[in-house]
Amino acid sequence: KAFYSDTFTLRLPPEHRFPMGKYRRLRRSVLAAGLIDARHLRVPPPATDEDLLRVHDAGYVERVRSGTLSDRELRRIGFPWSPALIERSRRSVGGTLAAGRAALADGVAVNLAGGTHHAFTDRGEGFCVFNDVAVATRALQAAGSVERVAVIDCDVHQGNGTAAIFAGDPRVFTLSIHGRGNYPFVKERSDLDLELADGAGDAEYLAALDTGLDRALAGRPELAFYIAGADPYRGDRYGRLALSRYGLAERDRRVFGACATRALPVAVVMGGGYAAVEQVVVIHLETVRAASAALANAAPQGGAGG
Repeated sequence: KAFYSDTFTLRLPPEHRFPMGKYRRLRRSVLAAGLIDARHLRVPPPATDEDLLRVHDAGYVERVRSGTLSDRELRRIGFPWSPALIERSRRSVGGTLAAGRAALADGVAVNLAGGTHHAFTDRGEGFCVFNDVAVATRALQAAGSVERVAVIDCDVHQGNGTAAIFAGDPRVFTLSIHGRGNYPFVKERSDLDLELADGAGDAEYLAALDTGLDRALAGRPELAFYIAGADPYRGDRYGRLALSRYGLAERDRRVFGACATRALPVAVVMGGGYAAVEQVVVIHLETVRAASAALANAAPQGGAGG
C-alpha cells in the first residue's frame, strides 16, 4: 500500500526552493509504471491532535493551528503560514502513520511524502512542520503495535529533530547517514551518526550504510522507518555528495535486503531532493520499485493494532 497527500498543496512563489510539484508527479509515475495498484494508493487521514501531542509541545501545535507562529518560527520552517500548510502537514504525517500500520500488516508500505525529520518537539525547521516519523512511532507504541523501532535516515541532511526527540530512549534507534558539512550546521546526536565528507560517492556511502544497518538492526526492532532521501545524488543542488543513480538504487536494495533478512517490516518515506524535479522523481520512483520488489518477497507479518 502507498499513501499520498499531493492533493493538499501549498501555493509557493515560483522562485521558492521547495519542489512541491514532485509529489504529484511521483504518484502519477508510480501508477504509470504499474508499481502499485490504484486500489492500494490511498489518501491518508490527517494526524490528529492526540497524535501530534505525543511528540510536539501543545503551545507549538496551537501556534501552527491558529496562525500565530512568529516571523522567526516561520523563517525557520521556510513556508508561509496558511490553512493549507496545516492540512498538508497533518496529511503528510498521517501518511507515515498509515504506512507504518500497513507495513506491520503486509511487510512493506510507502508514504509518497514525509521524511520531515528537522521538526523538533517545540519548533519546525527546514521545510518540516511536524516530525512524521516521531509522531508515527509514538502512535504505534501507544497502541501497543510495536515497542522497538529503528529509524534509518538516508537523507543527505542529518535528522536533527528526530535525534533530539528520541535522545535517551532505548526503544528507538536513530541512524543518520549524512553530509558532515551540510545543513543543519549545528547537529544533534543520533544513536549513530555516520558523517560523510563533501564529494563522497557510491563506495564510501554504501560502506557506511552496511555499518549503519548492522548497528541499527542489532537490537531486534519490530519496525523500521526508512527515510529515502533523493538528495545524496550527485546532481542535487544542495546535497554536496556524489552518489550515482545506481548507488542510490543499491542503497535501497541493501536497506530492504537487510530488513528482509530479519523479517523486519519497513515503512518508507521519501525525504528531500533538490535536483531537477524529473531527476528527483526518477530516484524516488526507483525507491518505490525496490519497495514493491521487497514486498513481493515478504511474508505477511500479521495484523497491526492501533
